[in-house]
Amino acid sequence: MYIVIVGGGNVGYYLAKALHDSGHEVVLMEKDRAVHRTISEELGEIVMQGDGCEVRLLNDAGAERADVVVAATGDDEDNLVICQMAKMKFSVPRTLARVNNPVNEQLFRSVGVDATVSSTKIIYNMIEQEIQTGDVIPLAALARGNVEIVQIEITQKCLQLKADIVGLGLPEGALIISVIRNEQAMLPASGMRFELGDSVIALVNADHEHRLREIFAEASA
Repeated sequence: MYIVIVGGGNVGYYLAKALHDSGHEVVLMEKDRAVHRTISEELGEIVMQGDGCEVRLLNDAGAERADVVVAATGDDEDNLVICQMAKMKFSVPRTLARVNNPVNEQLFRSVGVDATVSSTKIIYNMIEQEIQTGDVIPLAALARGNVEIVQIEITQKCLQLKADIVGLGLPEGALIISVIRNEQAMLPASGMRFELGDSVIALVNADHEHRLREIFAEASA
């Protein structure tokens, strides 16, 4: 696989190094001459100096044959431009962008960026998990749509929920898709009730995740 990475900061540097060590063909582009000089001393010829926002330099990096272009600079505007050019000018099959401000994620997706990574949002969610009541653990967000996959760990307090799993009264846009009990995955069925140690896998509209948390928090009230 041929991968063009734009941005030679810590994210781009370690990503390029890991991909190269795994046998992929990689080019890492960094516009700052001093940074370029430093990282090229270790990574060698896979590092090129230039501004990834320029069509000519993306072309020099071989974007026309790239399988993936990763925009990993510290500037959201630059990352958006890089991904748009990769799609529109070079028809790159897959673009990935680092998003520093989580507010910009929807914009990136709306203009066709295939995937975004926001370290700010990831850290925020990890902190939020620690401070919020309940045992609803985000696992992933689906690439299309405002839907998250969550895991609900059934503790002693959750057993106070009187309804069966199907009749739990989940918020709009939420759906239980599996119950894992004794390492066996089961489809939810009418009459099925929680048992201590169950893991419940659910889909939920991101806008209603807070209500899902509240349902399980209320069990301990």
